[in-house]
Amino acid sequence: MDAVVSRENMWAAYRRVVSNTGAAGVDGMTVADLGEHLKVHWPALKDVLLAGRTQPKAVRKVENPKPNGGGMRLLGIPTVVDRLVQQALHHTGRRKS
Repeated sequence: MDAVVSRENMWAAYRRVVSNTGAAGVDGMTVADLGEHLKVHWPALKDVLLAGRTQPKAVRKVENPKPNGGGMRLLGIPTVVDRLVQQALHHTGRRKS
């Protein structure tokens, strides 16, 4: 987990989340808000991750129409912070391969 929360890895994850943009999750935080949020809350988030106590938030459900009028597609939108953690975990796993 030390590799996951390393400055280099978290910056890479942050840049990836910001470049992907995307909608806000259930907490309403946008990608544009993430940087300011992390300036205040990064120490606590890092402690939770290192302690193995992280719990993802609920996922916001959104229905989008399928192409050609084929019904609706249910999408789950995680919070921006959860996307950051997911990217950090994914990026770390890819570096070890």
